[in-house]
Amino acid sequence: MDDAVSKLARQLLETGVDGLPERERRVVLHIAKQTHISRDLNRTFEERQTYGERLADQVARFGGSWTFIILFVLLLIAWVILNTVVLMRIGGFDPYPYIFLNLILSMIAAIQAPVILMSQNRQAMRDRIAASLDYEINLKAEVEIMALHDKLDHIRVEHLEGSLHDQAKKIEDLSQFVYAKLGGEPIAPSRSEAKTS
Repeated sequence: MDDAVSKLARQLLETGVDGLPERERRVVLHIAKQTHISRDLNRTFEERQTYGERLADQVARFGGSWTFIILFVLLLIAWVILNTVVLMRIGGFDPYPYIFLNLILSMIAAIQAPVILMSQNRQAMRDRIAASLDYEINLKAEVEIMALHDKLDHIRVEHLEGSLHDQAKKIEDLSQFVYAKLGGEPIAPSRSEAKTS
């Protein structure tokens, strides 16, 4: 792990932050400044939208709603009743087989299909932005977790060194106590004991 961290540090020192791809550069800068990397996806997405794209989304939203379907069915029924029953006596302006109605429906479909496709493209772009934001957050979280692991490892090593030092001190005190009770001279700690203490 230390080799990977030192390798990354050398790479950053040699190339600098500017040598990284933009997403990684943003993550490194957020880590260095200790700021949050998460952003509101809706606000980020809306900042990039043009008026035409917002209009396409609204048309697609209305065109895919039950309100549109019900209104459209009611309009078709009214058209058929008006041209078949009411205006039949005077000839009607679009008698059966409703050629003018077919023309209008074809024009609506020709306009509505590209608008819906534009909206779907916008949704795909929104998904790409969300994936990019998720990647940045995950990358920062991974780096932060690695830093926490390093801190925990450092704390464990310090704790173990302190425990070993305490153990060596207790062994030395115990050996001096035993030799004092036996009436002998206390034994100086061996070189390996002296090094740990």
